[in-house]
Amino acid sequence: MTTIPDGRARTPASPPAPAPAPVHPSQTEAGRLLCAGTYLDRTYRDRVIDELYVHEERFTAPSYGFDAARVLAHALRARRAEVAWAAAVVAIWALGLLLTQAFFVFLLVPALLTSAAGRIKRRRDRTGRGSVLLEYILRGYAAWMFARILWGMVLGFWEDSTERLPLSGLGRLFSYLGQTMTAPDSNPLGIFLEWPRLGQYFATSCSWAAVLVLVLVTVVAGLQRGHFARVLQSSLDRDRYASAAGLPQVSGRRYERARERIERIQHGPLVLYDVANPFCGAGTAHLPWQLSVELRPRGDGETQELDNASIVDRIRPRLEALRVPSPHGSPEAQASVLDRLRELVIDECVFLPAAGLPDVDALDLSAEAFAEHRAIAVEEGGERRRHFLRVRIGGWDENLVITVFIRVHTQGGMLMLEVAPHVLLPVRPDFQMADDIAQRFRRNSAFAKAAWAVATGPGSLGPALLTLTSAIRIPWRMATAGHRVAIPAGPAISVRELASQPDASLFQLMDLDRYLKTIQDRIVGGVTLALHEAGWQTGEFAERAVNVAEGAVFIQTVNNSAFGIGGVSHNSASAQQASDADKGKHMGPGKGRSGGN
Repeated sequence: MTTIPDGRARTPASPPAPAPAPVHPSQTEAGRLLCAGTYLDRTYRDRVIDELYVHEERFTAPSYGFDAARVLAHALRARRAEVAWAAAVVAIWALGLLLTQAFFVFLLVPALLTSAAGRIKRRRDRTGRGSVLLEYILRGYAAWMFARILWGMVLGFWEDSTERLPLSGLGRLFSYLGQTMTAPDSNPLGIFLEWPRLGQYFATSCSWAAVLVLVLVTVVAGLQRGHFARVLQSSLDRDRYASAAGLPQVSGRRYERARERIERIQHGPLVLYDVANPFCGAGTAHLPWQLSVELRPRGDGETQELDNASIVDRIRPRLEALRVPSPHGSPEAQASVLDRLRELVIDECVFLPAAGLPDVDALDLSAEAFAEHRAIAVEEGGERRRHFLRVRIGGWDENLVITVFIRVHTQGGMLMLEVAPHVLLPVRPDFQMADDIAQRFRRNSAFAKAAWAVATGPGSLGPALLTLTSAIRIPWRMATAGHRVAIPAGPAISVRELASQPDASLFQLMDLDRYLKTIQDRIVGGVTLALHEAGWQTGEFAERAVNVAEGAVFIQTVNNSAFGIGGVSHNSASAQQASDADKGKHMGPGKGRSGGN
C-alpha cells in the first residue's frame, strides 16, 4: 500500500478484468433461431436454399452473429423431411382415389378449400394482406361439406349395405352435375347447395374407405408436427446447438461445395460485394455521416505527415478501451459486468467488387492476400476497393447486431471521415416462438394433439402438392440454369436480413442509441487526437462534428447502403478539449484561454 499526504492508506488499483470473448457465430442464439425458422416457414427456407445452395456463382454475404453454413444445412434437412411427409400425404390421397373412385372428389374439394384458407391466413400474418371474409367463407363451406360427409359415413355404417349407392365413376358424377346445372329450373347457386348433399349421399357407400383416408391423413399430420418438436429437442436444443453434437449431417457434393464456399468468406476480412448493395449482410443503414475538413498547421511547431493508417491507429485503441469496465472495487466485481461493450469486436476489412472475377472459387482469401489488399486499399482511396475499420456489437444474444464501418481518407490537404452504422434488428417473433411451439406440443395432452391433427389433417393436401412442386423445381433449376458456370456475382440477399423483424423493443432501441453514441464519440476523439499530435488544427474538425451532431449535415441511404444526404454524429469531450487547447495557444493570456498542453 501507499500513503497519501493526509496519512490514509491507499490500496493499489486492481488490474482491469479481462474482456470476455464473444460467442462464436456458430453457437449464437440468433443462429439457432434462424435454423428453427427453416422448419417453420417454407418461403424463408426456399430463399435460403436459393441464395446459398442453388446460386453457386454468388459470394456469401458476411454472417454477423450466426453461421450461414449451419442455417443452410438445417434448411436442406427441413426440405428433405417435408418432401418425405408431403409424399406420404399425397400417397394417402392417391390411395383414397383408388378406393373411393368418384367419392374422392368430395374429399378433395373441402381439403383444397381448407388449404386455400390456411394460405390466406399465413399471408395475412406475414404481410398484413388477405381477406378475412374470404377465409371464413372457405372454411365455413369446407366445414359444412365435411360435416355432411361424416354424417353420410355414419349412416353408411348403420344402413343395410344393399341400400347403398353403388360406386360410380367420375364420368357419371360430372354428367349428373351437368344435367343439374343445365336444367330449365336450375338455380345458379344450386351447385353449392347440391354438392354437400351429394357428398353425404356418396359417403354412405364409401364409409370404410373414407374413414381410412381421413385417419391416415390425420396420423401423418400429427407425426409431422411431432418431428419438428423432436428436432427442437435434439439438434436445435440450446445446449446441443452450442456443441458439435448438434451439427446437422447433410450429404452431397453440392452441399460440400456450398459449405466450403460459405466458410471461406462469411467471417473473413475480405468482403465480396455487389455494387447495388455493398453492405449486404450488415442490415439496415442507420444514419451514416461524414465530415471533411482542410488540414491547417497549428503554428506552434512542425507538422507531421498524416496518412490514413496513422489515423486509424489512433481510433482503434480508443475503441478497444470500451471493453474495460469502470472500477468496481475488485476484479471479481469487474468481471461480473455484463455490458455488451465488453465483447466489442474490432477488425479491419477490405471491400472488393465481385464483378469481373474469373471464378467464385479461384479468389485468394488467405490472410496473406488480405494483408496485401489492406496495405494498398488503406491509402489508395479507390472507388471499388475500399478499406474500413469495422466495429461490431452483438447485443441481446446476437439478435441486435450493430456494425459501424469507419473510413478515413486524406487527399490534397483535406481529411475525409466516413462513418456508416448498420443495424440487424432481432429475429422474427414467429421464429423466436419455436421453442414454445415445440414444448406445448410435447407437453400437451393426447386429446389436444389429436384435436389439432384432426383440424389440420384435411388441409394438408394443398401444402403437400406445393412442397412436391417446389422439390421438383429446385433440382430442375440446378440442372438447367447453369449457375455453377455463370460469371461470379456478389450476394443478392442476406438470410439474416430476411429473418429480421421490422422494429425492436424500447430497451433494444435504447441500447442501439447508447452503443452508437459511444462508438461515434470515440471515433471523433481518435481523429482529433491524431490531428493534434501531428501539429494540425482541430478546431474546425471539432466545430463541424458539433454541427453534424446538431443535424446540420446529414447522410442517408440509397438502396439501403449508399451515401446521400441525411444522418447524425456525436461530438466527444476529447475533441472539444483539443479544440480549446488549440484556441488557447493563439488567444494568449487574458483572452479566455481554456486550456493548453
